[in-house]
Amino acid sequence: MQAPFDFRKLFELSPNPYMLLDRELRYVTANSAYLRVTASRLEDLVGRNVFEAFPHDPDDPANASVRMLRDSFLRVLAERALDTLALIPYRVPRQTELGVVVEDRYWSATHTPLLDERGEVAFILQHTMDVTELQQLKQAVRDAEASLEEGSPRNQLMGGVFARAQAVQEANRTLDDERRHLRRLFEQAPGFMCSLKGPEHVFELANRAYLQLVGHRDLLGKPVREALPEVAGQGFFELLDRVFSTGEPFVGHNMGLQLQREPGGPLVEAFLDFVYQPIVEADGSVSGIFVQGHDMTAQKRAEDELARHREHLEELVLERTRALEESEAERRQAEAALLQAQKMEAVGKLTGGVAHDFNNLLQVVSGNLQLLQRDTVGDTRAQRRLETALGAVERGARLASQLLAFARRQPLAPTALNLGRLVRDMDDLLRRALGEDVEVETVIAGGLWNTSVDRNQLENVILNLAINARDAMDGRGKLTIEAGNAMLDDHYAMLHPEVTAGQYVLLAISDTGSGMTPAVMERAFEPFFTTKPEGRGTGLGLSMVYGFVKQSGGHVKIYSELGHGTSIKIYLPRTFQAAVQPAESGPGQVEGGTETILVVEDDPAVRATVVEVLTELGYRVLKAHDGQSALAVIQSGLPVDLLFTDVVMPGPVRSPELARQAKAHLPDLEVLFTSGYTENAIVHGGRLDPGVSLLSKPYRREDLARKIRAMLRGREQRMAAKPIRPPVPPEPQAKGTLRILLVEDDADIRESASELMSDLGHTVRAVESAEAASELLAKEPFDLLFTDVTLPGKSGVLLAREAVGRYPALRIIIASGDSRAVAAEDGKVLERVVLLPKPYDLNQMERALEQAAMDAGPAARTRPA
Repeated sequence: MQAPFDFRKLFELSPNPYMLLDRELRYVTANSAYLRVTASRLEDLVGRNVFEAFPHDPDDPANASVRMLRDSFLRVLAERALDTLALIPYRVPRQTELGVVVEDRYWSATHTPLLDERGEVAFILQHTMDVTELQQLKQAVRDAEASLEEGSPRNQLMGGVFARAQAVQEANRTLDDERRHLRRLFEQAPGFMCSLKGPEHVFELANRAYLQLVGHRDLLGKPVREALPEVAGQGFFELLDRVFSTGEPFVGHNMGLQLQREPGGPLVEAFLDFVYQPIVEADGSVSGIFVQGHDMTAQKRAEDELARHREHLEELVLERTRALEESEAERRQAEAALLQAQKMEAVGKLTGGVAHDFNNLLQVVSGNLQLLQRDTVGDTRAQRRLETALGAVERGARLASQLLAFARRQPLAPTALNLGRLVRDMDDLLRRALGEDVEVETVIAGGLWNTSVDRNQLENVILNLAINARDAMDGRGKLTIEAGNAMLDDHYAMLHPEVTAGQYVLLAISDTGSGMTPAVMERAFEPFFTTKPEGRGTGLGLSMVYGFVKQSGGHVKIYSELGHGTSIKIYLPRTFQAAVQPAESGPGQVEGGTETILVVEDDPAVRATVVEVLTELGYRVLKAHDGQSALAVIQSGLPVDLLFTDVVMPGPVRSPELARQAKAHLPDLEVLFTSGYTENAIVHGGRLDPGVSLLSKPYRREDLARKIRAMLRGREQRMAAKPIRPPVPPEPQAKGTLRILLVEDDADIRESASELMSDLGHTVRAVESAEAASELLAKEPFDLLFTDVTLPGKSGVLLAREAVGRYPALRIIIASGDSRAVAAEDGKVLERVVLLPKPYDLNQMERALEQAAMDAGPAARTRPA
């Protein structure tokens, strides 16, 4: 039997210099050859950092040689792979006849990672070769060439060796950069990816999307059967085995997979599109498998949901058909009504699910384009392109608005109006839109009743129908607009089941165009149906008219004859309210202000754009990502003049409840909602709730500025109209000096904040961490803790909570640009805390200190426990 081999003895007797470092780059051991070439003793090296033992140049600690060596070690630690330095100059002690001297030597070094059981780097083994003589030979060649003397073949050879060595080192650097770039692409890929090695399918790489799919768990270095045990029996391991053994790829579509994303949690079903691609070596063998794919779960569930709705609607059709078999005419009428309901339901669900996110995207694009317009003033070419892009955004917004209108899901703000006055006010607009070759005639009946509809939407309907009429007349003919009173009786309502008998205001728009065939009239209100050439219409104009009229409680009817024109009659319900004349609101100049606005938006891109626009307008802007964080800001005592919140909001606090609680806390607060799709939060019966202000997405910068300015101006007028109470003289109060504990890890901010508070007459102790602050609080009395949120160890919020728990009289100022600083994970809010948004100036700091001092008083000083 062969005796066991002594690797320690081999390491010690090796003629090549070896040394071993731990993760902190401290010496663990070194062999005799290494100690010999460095003129060192092992007991002088063990436990010391390699750069402390051999600093290369103590007068220049950050020199190029040290950086080169340190970067190599860091690459080994980060990438867990071998790294080579082809040539590095480094100064070390050397034993000579004159004793130990320190001299510059040239080395070639290889750094090998030694991994622990978790796959992490535990040690780094360095193997070096002293190539000083070769470098000197290379220098001799250079000297010879400089003096025009031909060098020996040996010197030329040595020069070539060094040139190749440098080329290899440069190539290694390039490969390292490319490797990092590919790793970033791999990590940021939208689809999931991983690399499996060997027949056991051991995880080598897995990107962020893959870890999100399977639940963030420790995969690397583990076989797939060990890392994902719950997948056993589902056929995926067998597929991997087959791909590895046959070398043939496998493509899976919409395959179901059960995963346990949380330890001890339930199995969750996912549906995947993926590829198992074998990794084939040069000799034709398969060394591993590359996995790439996409999580199709959401799409699959949406398809299943649509299928269920389709099946449900089909059941309704069958049920209604069986119930109406006795009357063929009634059956056909019911089928037509049900078909229309199916179309409305399908488009309504599609619109409701897409409109919010689609309009959010349009808002981000629109906001940034408008900001770019301000940055490119004077650049005609850029301005022209930006105008083109903004025009496309507006077309997209109109498309979403038309879909919502047809689905009867747009938020309406109806007011009582006189239809005749509205038509006359639109006369100039219509004539400009239709051109000189179209004759426009308006006929307004006397004693016209009022109707209650959304003015802006009705204007859009009239303009839309007028333009359709112009196109039907090829730009030349006569357009007649009539307004009168109408009665729809029970007989008419019986023939049209969707109509309620009663009094209506009639709007009729007639043209002398080509007219419609019966087949075209039957489909005229269908979405996306159009008889216009491709590119000249979306097919949503009449469907938008239909949806708006129905949502307003009215009725629309088409009368047409081929070759004799078309008349569209719209019946809008009568109202007995007095007509409301709209306020004059010309374009005007965009105005900003200095008030404080709280922006509540869960989409980070939309929130960033809105904050930037409002900041440019001069407003002081606070921000929150949900209703709970926004309430924390309101309750913190910060002055807020206007709340600008999205309607669709995640979390337990919905936007209407946020507005209610905010108004209860700040009665003079203005509230402006915004949304691309309002659902039923602030819209009931298709109409905005009374007193609600809404700015629909996407909106232009000018629309946002004017809307906010108008609301804040109304707030100013309302507050000015309140009775003025004589001011109550403040009670005399001794200001006194506050003992302040400042916690800030940034040295520059810490120094400037200390100076500002000292200039205000306070005594300041400044530390850079929460741990140091806790020690000082236990030793010295303080009136106030002034802390940043993000600290190197414990957070400032946690420090504040612990400090208040131990010293109840202590007052807190939290300096942060994030309103969530005062809200805990459990939803509880720090009491008696002042939130000072960053960046702050001397006046803002003084106000925050005064507010904290009024709450604290002289009895609030803490004493060490």
